[in-house]
Amino acid sequence: MAEETQPQAAAAAPAAEAAPEVVAAEKAPAEVEEPAVEAETEESAAVADDGGAVEATGSFKEESNLVADLPDPEKKALDEFKELIVAALAAGEFNLPPPPPPPKAKTEEPAKAEEPAKTEEPAKEEPKTEEPKAEEPAKEEPKVEVVAEAAAAEQAKEEPKAEEAKPPEPKTQEVTAEEVTKTAEAAAEAAAAATSEQTPAPEAEADAVAPPEPVFIWGVPLVGDDERTDAVLLKFLRAREFKVKEAMAMLRSAVLWRKRFGIDSLLEADLAFPELEKVVFYRGADRESHPVCYNVYGEFQDKDLYEKAFGDEEKRERFLKWRIQLLERGILSQLDFAPSGICSMVQVTDLKNSPPMLGKHRAVTRQAVALLQDNYPEFIAKKVFINVPWWYLAANKMMSPFLTQRTRSKFVFASQAKSPETLFRYIAPEQVPVQFGGLYKEDDPEFTTSDSVTELTIKASSKETIEIPVTENSTIVWELRVLGWEVSYGAEFTPDAEGGYTVIVQKTRKVPANEEPIMKGSFKVTEAGKIALTINNPASKKKKLLYRSKVKSTSESI
Repeated sequence: MAEETQPQAAAAAPAAEAAPEVVAAEKAPAEVEEPAVEAETEESAAVADDGGAVEATGSFKEESNLVADLPDPEKKALDEFKELIVAALAAGEFNLPPPPPPPKAKTEEPAKAEEPAKTEEPAKEEPKTEEPKAEEPAKEEPKVEVVAEAAAAEQAKEEPKAEEAKPPEPKTQEVTAEEVTKTAEAAAEAAAAATSEQTPAPEAEADAVAPPEPVFIWGVPLVGDDERTDAVLLKFLRAREFKVKEAMAMLRSAVLWRKRFGIDSLLEADLAFPELEKVVFYRGADRESHPVCYNVYGEFQDKDLYEKAFGDEEKRERFLKWRIQLLERGILSQLDFAPSGICSMVQVTDLKNSPPMLGKHRAVTRQAVALLQDNYPEFIAKKVFINVPWWYLAANKMMSPFLTQRTRSKFVFASQAKSPETLFRYIAPEQVPVQFGGLYKEDDPEFTTSDSVTELTIKASSKETIEIPVTENSTIVWELRVLGWEVSYGAEFTPDAEGGYTVIVQKTRKVPANEEPIMKGSFKVTEAGKIALTINNPASKKKKLLYRSKVKSTSESI
């Protein structure tokens, strides 16, 4: 499920529902319902005001999917849920109803079939109709004679038949005793065989009734000993607050919708085009190992892309199928329904430059949100909105009182000024793409997501110096980023030996805000010492500094 955000009411949802994207049975705060909702703990949603401040909110802990960890009422609800599912499978409630028969074609055929039957009946009764006439007073003598002759002929025919039927009687009298015995034995065997065939009949009938066809959802069977089944069923129960009958109705509806929508065949369909890869994509994981899905609605500022996705009804239908396909593929590849596995995701929705509230995308957005909410429960661990405009924050504050605590605890809103810092609370900087303030770059030759990033805060009108020790005959590489820059930066090498000379690696210079987001450097050393990176913040506001480094031996190329 998944089912999404309320990107300015509509523009966003189409991509936002991405679950990794997921969905929930709860509604998102603004005008559009968020398919990827459903929080797990009772915490307030962090909301950034127009100044960019984010209210404090503690980290949340998802409920356990281990049956042993469930409280007794929830265990009981799970057992009842399983019983209802077994009964529903036996009753065929997860099967789509057969298509209705063509109204005219099939109604005419039976009528035609009845006609010949009616015409044949009088033909068989003709002899009977003639007999009564023969008994009536004869008005014409010739007819009486004919009837008499016919009766005589019939009697003549019957006599030979009777004679032919009589011969067997004498033959039976001539049968030997041995033959009689054989005949009796054969009759007894036939009777015994008939009796034996009738005895197992009930078993044969039972065998003839085929067991219900197993039903799978996200590759997990709804019944059986598969350890993943509990995690899936608990999603539906939690989405309906452990109200078993409501959860059963939701599950039944979801299974039937998947069959009607053709999810299995949809997974193999070729629906995407390259431009959409920048709109919704998976990248890295959060600090608790949940996969992260990014929804970037600003990409729809490209008019050609917007027309490709929403130009007409057929294109909008294709976009919807692509969105569901992406979600399904993400669930299968990114999530683990094992009892201790990660079976929910984090969604990051970027509302910067997102499309206006009204547009061609509005209808498909609402449809996507509804599908995600109804069919992908409890797939969102956290939903983070970044670069949120002031009016959106105001709308959320108005809607927030009407949302459940569970839903509010999953939503976090941050203005543009606080977006990177808000993301880093949930996702490590080395996992956050450069475009959102982090250090992750595809095909980076020096660093990977396994190279952790250090975060520092440079106070207003202050200087920060980072010292990195290095050994002789090695090469040191580093990269750093100051969010918003507008600082001075320099680097130098100082040897450990007394009397050694300091080497200027990077002359101090002012780095403007529009500078390359990440500054990289390297230095080959022949003696032990340290690299000192100096950042001076002359501004009246504090700055966030990110950096990481690694030492390579001389055998490694830079």
